[in-house]
Amino acid sequence: MQLEEKIWFWALLIIPIILVLFLVLQLWKRKTQNKFANQAILKRLSPNKSLFKSILKIVVLCLAFASLTMALVNPKIGSKLETVKREGVDIVFAVDVSKSMLAEDIAPNRIDKSKQLVTQIINNLASDRVGIIAYAGKAFPQLPITTDYGSAKMFLQNMNTDMMSSQGTAINEAIELAKTYYDDDQQTNRILVIISDGEDHSEAAARVAEEASEAGIRIFTIGVGSEKGGPIPIKRNGVILNYKKDRQGETVITKLNEETLKNIAKAANGVYINGSNTGKVVEEIRGILNKMDKTEFESKQFAAYESQFQWFLGFGILLLFIDIFLLERKTAWLKKLNLFNENL
Repeated sequence: MQLEEKIWFWALLIIPIILVLFLVLQLWKRKTQNKFANQAILKRLSPNKSLFKSILKIVVLCLAFASLTMALVNPKIGSKLETVKREGVDIVFAVDVSKSMLAEDIAPNRIDKSKQLVTQIINNLASDRVGIIAYAGKAFPQLPITTDYGSAKMFLQNMNTDMMSSQGTAINEAIELAKTYYDDDQQTNRILVIISDGEDHSEAAARVAEEASEAGIRIFTIGVGSEKGGPIPIKRNGVILNYKKDRQGETVITKLNEETLKNIAKAANGVYINGSNTGKVVEEIRGILNKMDKTEFESKQFAAYESQFQWFLGFGILLLFIDIFLLERKTAWLKKLNLFNENL
């Protein structure tokens, strides 16, 4: 599904304005009527007046505005699925989401910088397929191999350091999980890009990287952070309450461990890249991809989309007609229901 004119969603702000005006009007009416006579006399003077019908009218009116807004947005549904042949490589991004990635020694912090790097790399891809893995003490599949870059960036933005309950930096598990991402039937060039500060790594990471290299996977590592390092902030609602401390009560300083990341990249026929400059990282990755042979693969995608605005437009107009002819007087069935105890 596609939404053609998302800017019209702002028109939905009309609905709370309508509700507020309705509430203000009802309060003004009641106050004015009370000056004229008490409630018992008013019910005798207008016995067929219905509060329920007034509320029903305003609900119908709000639904009508919502439907007309959706008509302006113009949702489109894919109507034709076709197979497209592409040439490219399979790239899996393994993003470190351990607590040390909250350190702000690189702006705005390590985890946000990592997401920024991956987003910019994806923006510069042409026809390659991408997948995403999140890892800390464990590795977790976030997005399987796909050509849908929009979905990849959406999943990427939802990643955070609260995703994993177990802490640590299990790069070896991320590498093992990445092996399951690639399709053995389609022998594309396989790349694993690990974005991490390299802290609390497993000693098995280099050995697992070597095994991945034998399986045809090249590993490139991107270091995020600084050698000087920084404390790990503990925040609530964006406000720093404290900094993480060790068992002795000392503030923990987390530092970029480039040596680990270099060893992993070297073991898997890859390259280590310092992630402090986003432009340089993107340029280097692009240069690496341009030098690699591309393998042809097939992917399915929607080639034609049909507008669905007419359904919302028709429903909205119908609701407006209902609202116009819906009187605020009680009907026979409504009297029997006695909603809101109006007959008391």
